[in-house]
Amino acid sequence: HVQLVESGGGSVQAGGSLRLSCAASGRTYSKWCMGWFRQVPGKEREGVAGITRDGAITYGDSVKGRFTISRDNANHTLYLQMNSLQPEDSAMYYCAASLWRECPAGIGAETDFRYWGQGTQVTVS
Repeated sequence: HVQLVESGGGSVQAGGSLRLSCAASGRTYSKWCMGWFRQVPGKEREGVAGITRDGAITYGDSVKGRFTISRDNANHTLYLQMNSLQPEDSAMYYCAASLWRECPAGIGAETDFRYWGQGTQVTVS
């Protein structure tokens, strides 16, 4: 049974940093394709960053150079380090997992991921 639990969201001033974590349950975490998405009310969910089981990383254009995705397979945790935050980064952030044998190209679409966390809110003012 796969469960994902995000944490680390909060309120921060523009230019500040936050580190999101996603704790995953499941014996085969190291084989999962993982991603971070974000969503604001009234808009579609946007891919922020993705990381494959082999460690290949893709970022959305709006976060390149500011955000860093990483994974700790030993502790079954996914991270998103967010620096130089801007008001437009304000959103609910979700981690997502795919157990499919092939990871999606790039970050992947929302439909590529079967498992989702409950989200953690990030507010930048």
